[in-house]
Amino acid sequence: MKQFDVAVIGAGAAGMMCAAEAGKRGRRVVLIDHADKLAEKIRISGGGRCNFTNINAGPANFLSQNPHFCKSALSRYTPQDFLALVKKHRIAHHEKHKGQLFCDVSAEDIIGMLKAECAVGNVHWRMPAKVDSIEPGEDGGFTVYTDTGVVNVQSVVIATGGLSIPKIGATDFGYRIAKQFGLKLVETRPALVPLTFDAQEWAPFVPLAGISLEVDVETGSLKGRNPDGARFREDLLFTHRGLSGPAILQISSFWQPGTPIVINLLPEMDVAQELTAAKQSTKKQLGNVLSQWLPARLADGLLLAHSFNSEARLADMPDAQLRKLGQLLNQWTITPDGSEGYRKAEVTRGGVDTRELSQQTMMANKVPGLYFIGETVDVTGWLGGYNFQWAWASGVAAGQVV
Repeated sequence: MKQFDVAVIGAGAAGMMCAAEAGKRGRRVVLIDHADKLAEKIRISGGGRCNFTNINAGPANFLSQNPHFCKSALSRYTPQDFLALVKKHRIAHHEKHKGQLFCDVSAEDIIGMLKAECAVGNVHWRMPAKVDSIEPGEDGGFTVYTDTGVVNVQSVVIATGGLSIPKIGATDFGYRIAKQFGLKLVETRPALVPLTFDAQEWAPFVPLAGISLEVDVETGSLKGRNPDGARFREDLLFTHRGLSGPAILQISSFWQPGTPIVINLLPEMDVAQELTAAKQSTKKQLGNVLSQWLPARLADGLLLAHSFNSEARLADMPDAQLRKLGQLLNQWTITPDGSEGYRKAEVTRGGVDTRELSQQTMMANKVPGLYFIGETVDVTGWLGGYNFQWAWASGVAAGQVV
């Protein structure tokens, strides 16, 4: 039986960050993970280049039933703090879009940096090692039973992530431990995920698969537009089963089953006004006019799907029809029937209820010495490096006190 101060379960972004921080404070840390390959989620992120933070990250970029919870950790460990670490390790990086920072070469650079930081803190590794159970110790602390032996510790940090991408090892382990120790959970569901539609209803749009364009997308209500809903301007991608691309991944975290999303396919234009004005001066057919503004395949597909004649002369069309078409393009309102699920979701929404945790330390209020960090917790970031920033910030918050 090995004696350590701290066991960190899960050697992903949050777990390695926490272990390194605690180790540098002189704590004897053991980092335990069931995977054969270290930090696979970091490795595949950002197309293999790891969108490791967002320079604009702040509390407004996160969803939680308890939205104030993330403020403390995020304010104490900022994107600039993580960037300083990246620069210290001389990792070449660049800003791509809207504050998103990526490695120039490979996500392996971030994994290597975290391993090196763990080495500075003399972190011990147990990997691959499966945790069978965690039990309260008789004189305080915890006993961690693994398939490679038993570990006695004063503190346990759960950093096992959510349910997203099960093929690289995601499990519900963190939620099971939370339940075992009497902590409440917020219902989980896939987030940052492509949305799908009823196959019969989507059939007219299947030929549009592969088309991409920048749109405004917002959450709707059963009455149509929702003035209080979330809204993003990003790229949208048509797929064989529905919609994807950054715009849809963003809105998916806010979308509620049974409600529509509203898409403005031409956000810089009042389409009805433009069509009505063009009617006075053009002899062009409707499809040709629209293909000046939209990809031709999309213009023809949308007209066909909504029973407009693309060969009709614009000049011959009633204004009421043009207004109807303008509304379709500026407020295309459609109701998904679901999502591509955890297999395609970048993150998990929900998790350990943050009202059960200290926002300063991430420790469970009812269970001294038990901490939850990263994606296991009910804090979900937008697309674009925000979830990594939560991993770093929550990892440091626990690592500084554990």
